[in-house]
Amino acid sequence: MPRPTAAQLAYGSCTVIFSTLAMLLLSQTSSGLGIAVIAFSALALGLLVAMTVPLPRTRTVATPQPTPVVQQRMPAPREPVAATVEPIREPSTP
Repeated sequence: MPRPTAAQLAYGSCTVIFSTLAMLLLSQTSSGLGIAVIAFSALALGLLVAMTVPLPRTRTVATPQPTPVVQQRMPAPREPVAATVEPIREPSTP
């Protein structure tokens, strides 16, 4: 279990102190059992607040993603067409 941070300790302690004072003032109890119940509930509330404070995130180093190789469609190589040279035949004139 990781150690609590300073923020968690501060939030939890303030919650315990202020919630104890508020519940004692609002309930106006003077019995020992009532004060014990209020103190226990304030302690539970402070623990709940301290544990729900978000923890600092650890930095993760992102691994570079390999760049995808783009395959381009190339036309198939054509065989050279042999150019045949034919003599030009002109009609003979009589």
